[in-house]
Amino acid sequence: MDAAAINTRRKHSVSNGVRNLHPIYLDRALNAEAWDVDGNRYIDFIGGIGVLNTGHRNPVVMARVAGQCERFTHSCFNALPHEPYVAVTDWLAQNCPIEGPAKSMLTNSGAEAMENALKLARAFTGRTGVIAFDGAFHGRTLATLALTGKTKPYKTGLGPLPGPVYHLPYPCRETGISVADAMDAIAKLFAVSVDPGCIGAVVIEPVQGEGGFRACDGEFLVALRRLCDAYGMVLIADEIQSGFGRTGKMFAIEHANVCPDIIVMGKGIGGGFPLAAVTGAQDVMNALAPGGLGGTYSGNPVACAAATGVFEVLEKNEILKRARQLGEKYATHIAWLRDLPGGHVIGNMRGIGAMRAFELIADDGAPSPRRLQTLLQLARAGGLLLMPSGEHANVVRLLAPLTIPFDQVDEAFAIIGKLLPQLAAVSDGDDRS
Repeated sequence: MDAAAINTRRKHSVSNGVRNLHPIYLDRALNAEAWDVDGNRYIDFIGGIGVLNTGHRNPVVMARVAGQCERFTHSCFNALPHEPYVAVTDWLAQNCPIEGPAKSMLTNSGAEAMENALKLARAFTGRTGVIAFDGAFHGRTLATLALTGKTKPYKTGLGPLPGPVYHLPYPCRETGISVADAMDAIAKLFAVSVDPGCIGAVVIEPVQGEGGFRACDGEFLVALRRLCDAYGMVLIADEIQSGFGRTGKMFAIEHANVCPDIIVMGKGIGGGFPLAAVTGAQDVMNALAPGGLGGTYSGNPVACAAATGVFEVLEKNEILKRARQLGEKYATHIAWLRDLPGGHVIGNMRGIGAMRAFELIADDGAPSPRRLQTLLQLARAGGLLLMPSGEHANVVRLLAPLTIPFDQVDEAFAIIGKLLPQLAAVSDGDDRS
């Protein structure tokens, strides 16, 4: 069945609230390549929005999955535990940057993991207030949506959300907010709006995903650690998109040598299978009574088996080293694009390691969402799938698998290079945001 026929069915049976970025339907994929139902081949720089760090259908991951499927496919861990769950939590305890003994719980998605992190923070501190940051994205469920620092399209028409949540400026190069500015905002918050004794947690993405791959100033992460220690707050690092090697470290917060109290992770942990996790300091993770954590499918044995395959690939393939090399290659290519005819549409590069992005800008240097939308369409027609992000919807995320062959990276940027004159001809007009 071709894409047109599937799309007709989609319109009749899929909620309008579910948006699709690209009007194609995948048929098969391998590592960084994908083919749609109409037979078109693409280089995939979306990677399931950061899920496929180890690529589509990684053979090690698929072998672990096949082996588990031969034994059993489901057991609710709360009712009848299984070893694959413990294999994952063992690895997390040994590899997450948590000070002292660490424990974990597994979930189905990053948003579910963040919900449980908030529960644990409340139980441990006895407080309900949370500090989050402008430009953040922590999920679409009600509590995580309250943390998300962007109204449209996520919060529109929903009314009051769970709280209290206090959003503060995010210090990084792209916002122009300094560490001093951000700390002053916290001091003002405590002086004007809320007593610090009411704040149970500070939630931050060390590198914002939906916010446009903005890397937090490392000094601010150190300052947050001190702040949380001083006031008895729980520091929660959202590593859902930045974790599992994407930035060249296993977790992005390691670049600042900071240990949070809780790490929330998902996406890359399962190699394409639905799995996420909350890992934290033992006393925080034990704050809820038995039965307070869990879920029917949380830590599904097949997804856990996939994760053990991911862990093996991360180690044996030296993925952290490769992520750093990939980031350097991205930087070289983006510099090359700027020197081509029409290259003035390429703005700043963002991010760390292989968690990179670049801006599309107008002739006067302002954000150009129309040029970005044009690039998405033209690149897709040329065989390259890209993903937007950023406050002004003008930032292209580079989320190819960390296992992508370097010649396919060259091929992808060659496609973009050929499109620059067409992008330069696009004017934003009145569509600027």
